[in-house]
Amino acid sequence: MSLNPLGAWELPEELRMLQENVARFMKTDVKRVDDQLPHDAISAPKHLLEPLQAKAKEMGLWSLKSPQEYGGAGLSTLAVCVVTEEAAKCRMGAYVPACGAFGADPPVVIFNGTRDQIERYAIPAIKHAHRTFFAVSEPSGGSDPARAIRTRAEKRGDRYILNGSKFWISHAEGAEWGIVFARTGALGDRGGISCFIVDKTMKGITTKVIPVIRALAPYEVTFTDVEVPAENMLGEEGKGFSVANALLVAQRMPYAAGTIGIAQAALEIAIDWAKNRETFGSRLADKQAIQWMIADSEMELRAARLLTYAAAWKADLGHDAKIDASIAKVMATETAGRVLDRCIQILGGMGVTHEMPLERWYRELRIKRIGEGPSEVHRMVVARHLLGAGPRKPKADA
Repeated sequence: MSLNPLGAWELPEELRMLQENVARFMKTDVKRVDDQLPHDAISAPKHLLEPLQAKAKEMGLWSLKSPQEYGGAGLSTLAVCVVTEEAAKCRMGAYVPACGAFGADPPVVIFNGTRDQIERYAIPAIKHAHRTFFAVSEPSGGSDPARAIRTRAEKRGDRYILNGSKFWISHAEGAEWGIVFARTGALGDRGGISCFIVDKTMKGITTKVIPVIRALAPYEVTFTDVEVPAENMLGEEGKGFSVANALLVAQRMPYAAGTIGIAQAALEIAIDWAKNRETFGSRLADKQAIQWMIADSEMELRAARLLTYAAAWKADLGHDAKIDASIAKVMATETAGRVLDRCIQILGGMGVTHEMPLERWYRELRIKRIGEGPSEVHRMVVARHLLGAGPRKPKADA
């Protein structure tokens, strides 16, 4: 990010070009596929998806977050945010950006693993767009996962025996493998958690869908005496939560950007509708109530976007962006929800039909305020940062 001659923040030229290329790809290629899919589709059929993926590879946009040396695009956090915002402007939204055209990234913590782990798991996942999952949350408490983890891994010889359940796990069904966090130390101890690569071919793994308001449902994953080879431990024993925490912070900026993309697309639909719809002898666009809804939406989206891009920029500079990511996540998801609600109101009854993507996006955005940490937890994180030094003592009179 930099200042242009007019003093406004703007993206570097290479990221503006990337933004334009992705926007063009969405309009000319992805939209043709998107228009052929059912309202609540969660994937595109192979014959429609493969040409999109081939084009994405030509553009150098395959597995956005994965390092180039392993077959990914190797984009910076800010670049991923730019692409994610544009790619969310399809019916499947930010959960399946660009209808799946950009492949899939394995959980990026895998790249902290051994060379053998990367070759056996990460590289095939990138090459073949394999589904993977990331399992931290449990039924006992999703907002404070480290202290709530009860899934245990007990060392027996050259392997660990895994028992327990994980909740709210996306893409668990049909996944090739996943990253699972289990307790190897005392209950309630953040230092007693270890990280494992769990292959879905291992015996004792079952999945059960958890129906939710959006089309793409998460799963409960149960592990019953699952034997995990010791070489599948990622990192050191007892230090798994530091791995999880770093990933969770890094995910929040693109997560926020995706919600902004959805809301921006909805606003564009609402503006076009307001310009062309007449009621009571005049266009909707001429009515002050509609004008203010549109103006408020644009102002709030600009603010949320700048916060998100600034957080990503800070992370790319190597600085601690934990607080910035929390702020961006709350502002973007809550702003997007408000904007979507206004857009549906502008369209009236048409806004909640399956002819438009708005009601599907509305359901998705409601979940976005909970996923990656609910708004209340992020507010708590920000407040603790500001108040962490404790109450200030009043200065003595001179």
